Order: sequence, then C-alpha cells, then structure tokens
Amino acid sequence: MTSPGSRRRLVPAYTALNGLGTPRSHPPLRDPLTVLQRRGDWVPPVLAPALRRLAEALAPGPLTLAEAAAHLGLPSGTVRVLAADLIDGGVLEARAPVLHTDQLDSDLLRRVLDGLLALRTDPAGAS
Repeated sequence: MTSPGSRRRLVPAYTALNGLGTPRSHPPLRDPLTVLQRRGDWVPPVLAPALRRLAEALAPGPLTLAEAAAHLGLPSGTVRVLAADLIDGGVLEARAPVLHTDQLDSDLLRRVLDGLLALRTDPAGAS
C-alpha cells in the first residue's frame, strides 16, 4: 500500500508474509519466469489475506512469478515465499518457464536460411 502523494510504501511488503518462512517441501522459486498455476477451483477457506490475493490472481489462468508480483504490487521475493506456501498447501503448482528456443521449428529455420542464401548467391534474384 502506498500513500497517494508518494511512491513510498506505508506498510512494508514483508508484513504480507505474516510470519511465513522458507518453503518446506520443494526448491526455492528462483526464476521470475516460473509459471504459477492453481491446481483447481478449491481454495482453503481460511487463508491469510496475501495468500488469498495470490490464489485469486491466478484464478483466470497461469501467471509467471514476476507477473503475479506486479499484479499484487509486491516484491517478487515476497511473492516467492507466498507461492511456496501455497504450493506446500497443494493450492498452486509451479513449472519451469517454456523458453521460446524450445518452440522453434528447426526445419523452418533451415528453409529460411536456404532461401536467404539463395537470394545472396543468385544475382537474378536481386532485382
């Protein structure tokens, strides 16, 4: 929460953690592009407000850790701890980011390169 006339937080972000510590059952969420997703529609009825806000932010669909932090207006380190607690509780799941390099079609790239080389070596192709 920030005051209307300044960008300084009135309440420190770590207060959203409400005493939560390091995750218990999985490695820390280090990559800001880690994808967070709810495991279903069920959310425990008794959750700390910050945990509930994170779970509700993921209701429409998955978000990266960085996007979730931006939506909540909290530092990514704070959201990492919140997400880890929800993962431990079975509310969320996390998966590694899908990099664009994993989605490239090598055959298409080869054909584009062949076409570019053909244009370069064929004087008739350069009009």
